[in-house]
Amino acid sequence: MVMQDGGTVDVRPGHDPRRAAPEHSGAYLATGLCLALYALAMLGWTVYGIAESDGSTWDFVEGLFNPGASPAAQLLGPYEWAFTVVFLVVAGLALAQRRVVRTAALLSGFLLLAVSAREGVGLLDAAYRDQYSNDPLGGWALATRGLGLLTALVVLTVMFPATERRGGATALGGRDAAPGSGEPDAGWRRPTRISGVLFLLNGLAQLAWTVRNVTSPGMDAGRYLRDAVDASVLGNLHVAATVEFTTVGSVVVLLVLGVLAVRGRRDVRGALVVFAAVQLYLTVRTVVWLAVTDFFNRTFETTEGALSMVTTAFALAAMTSVVLLATGRGFGPYGGARAETFRTALDGRYSER
Repeated sequence: MVMQDGGTVDVRPGHDPRRAAPEHSGAYLATGLCLALYALAMLGWTVYGIAESDGSTWDFVEGLFNPGASPAAQLLGPYEWAFTVVFLVVAGLALAQRRVVRTAALLSGFLLLAVSAREGVGLLDAAYRDQYSNDPLGGWALATRGLGLLTALVVLTVMFPATERRGGATALGGRDAAPGSGEPDAGWRRPTRISGVLFLLNGLAQLAWTVRNVTSPGMDAGRYLRDAVDASVLGNLHVAATVEFTTVGSVVVLLVLGVLAVRGRRDVRGALVVFAAVQLYLTVRTVVWLAVTDFFNRTFETTEGALSMVTTAFALAAMTSVVLLATGRGFGPYGGARAETFRTALDGRYSER
């Protein structure tokens, strides 16, 4: 409490706007536990792959950023490594009840559901089903898929209803920022829309390259698309996602998140940050590979090579910008609405003099 001209102004912090409302604490707790458990399962596969490979631990560490560093095959790929870190971070923030993590958790749930759906389509093939019983790791792989499906269903079920009321009273009597106001919600709208435009441009660029590759001579477009949605097409049991699945999935996520962000919904910044970080990591791996293979010196020998380099450079700059834009501002220590109310109250008292 602060005394001002014989009166008092309440400046004690109320409900932290960065934290989830108390009625949603259970949803965030369940999300954090499920994602943490699945991330630990993926870490287990990673450790097992390192132990069973012919390379050393240092080869694996170097291979995280240099695709050509380790000749030893791994059970998981860069997409799984990146999302294992994402799941751990999202789980930690969910356990800390951070509101910003909601859309990141929903994105994680949708991606796990897509992986499970692809596996479900593959299980319709009898030969592929038999591999789960014949392969020594089949039982563990099936358990991992089941855990992924359970995690996806739990996260999506509990996090979809965990929305915060906007422009009205919250559970603790505070008020969220009204649309169009000068409070933090309005301040986030512009960087979110810029991030959305960058996502859309990057998604369209990746879509163009995907269409070009699928329609190139010698490419079986039907098999490519089937591989993106059917796990049995590859012909063997695998835990890591295929290039076809990750490519199509990346294009879809970039375009969908881009549209949502352009609409100015601030709460998508959690999903924007995590997916931009994953895309940034994959782009850095590409740049490292181009550097060590001396591709840079031959970049502009062909039009396709020049376009590929321009696309890679844009993706690197765009995803870096999204990470910076989506994490560059935050709420004040007492929340935007309460701080603004306090300043208005003081201005009103001084103006009466």
